[in-house]
Amino acid sequence: MSLPTERAFPGPAIPLARWADRQIKAMAATHVSAAISVLDGATLMGERSAGYRINGRISAGLGGSHLMPTRDGGWFALTLIRDVDRELLPALFGNADIEALDWDTIAAAVLQHDCADLVATGRALGLPVASADEKPASPPVEMMLRGEWRERPAGHRPLVIDMSAIWAGPLAGHLLWQAGMTVVKVESRSRPDLIRRDDPATFERINQGKASLLVDFASDTEKAALIALIRRADVVIESSRPRALRHLGIDAELLVREVPGLVWLSVTGHGASGDAANWVGIGNDCGVAGGLSRAMADVSGEIGYVGDAIADPLTGIIAAREGLDAYRSGLAQRIGLSMSAVTAMALAEERAHDRAAIDAELRAWGTATGCPFPPQVRPRVLQAQVRPVGADTTRYLGEFARC
Repeated sequence: MSLPTERAFPGPAIPLARWADRQIKAMAATHVSAAISVLDGATLMGERSAGYRINGRISAGLGGSHLMPTRDGGWFALTLIRDVDRELLPALFGNADIEALDWDTIAAAVLQHDCADLVATGRALGLPVASADEKPASPPVEMMLRGEWRERPAGHRPLVIDMSAIWAGPLAGHLLWQAGMTVVKVESRSRPDLIRRDDPATFERINQGKASLLVDFASDTEKAALIALIRRADVVIESSRPRALRHLGIDAELLVREVPGLVWLSVTGHGASGDAANWVGIGNDCGVAGGLSRAMADVSGEIGYVGDAIADPLTGIIAAREGLDAYRSGLAQRIGLSMSAVTAMALAEERAHDRAAIDAELRAWGTATGCPFPPQVRPRVLQAQVRPVGADTTRYLGEFARC
């Protein structure tokens, strides 16, 4: 697909950046964090997008997500960034011969189906899909479980176990690190975080200062050592579907019930409980599911993706805020966060705050296909070392593995 000739970006900042900035400033004030107070919403939402262009119905960057018209006049978002997802396309379309590498062929197949049918089938298959006209299936923040209170000694430095991947969860962990917590990033030996390979600059920004652990989840010894470490932690961040978490041998509810004060943040595409907990969601399609593409179309006449995987940074900020609040309470809690519902919440709150401003930003974004992303407001440099992959495994798990 050819893009129009480059021209100056006609609009203001990335839509919802002002909302994100208000959340950051409120978090910094509540928890008295100088490091968080110097951050801003525009930077956290746009620092990954240097060199990106606004691609309309194709997501920014590598273009792994496309927004396509359906037979009934709907708009269907499909994200394909894993080989296993392309292998599921014949089942999605009921066509064993579909060319899974050709987006034009995929778009033609989408046009032969109704949007709701594609979304239902795609989610049953485990594909990251969305409709521009759906409503969030879950609340943005869901209190799933409360446990016992824990008294912490003066000067205690909280320990965070970050088992999440890509952007939203790791950004939450990064903000907790900025707030003074010790953060340990856990990756699977067989399936390390994709963003480490695909976007090393972003990986470094949101994982700087974190210890790095590699765990073989096929090893009962290593899994037991990780669970023992979790029992000593204050906060856990994960972004797995319930079935995947159980497959890893980790029982979040049991741990929250048994470990006083443990805060467990479950970052999901569409919800942490019920049917929605099993739906796959990634930042771009979750932004569509949260209503941003439809909102942009309503004011600009053009439908497309808003921002860069916009649901990820929005949710990362909210997850950090919820994590800090829960830790401060001293109560063990399991909290679910839905990326699509957080996006919908941010849009609704921004409309209530300044409807004219958010409409103007969306209108400008909708008419800016082919333009570069807005320049980063405040470029960030690394403040701490990025640990080599697995460098701290023995340090953190060795004691437990010997038991």
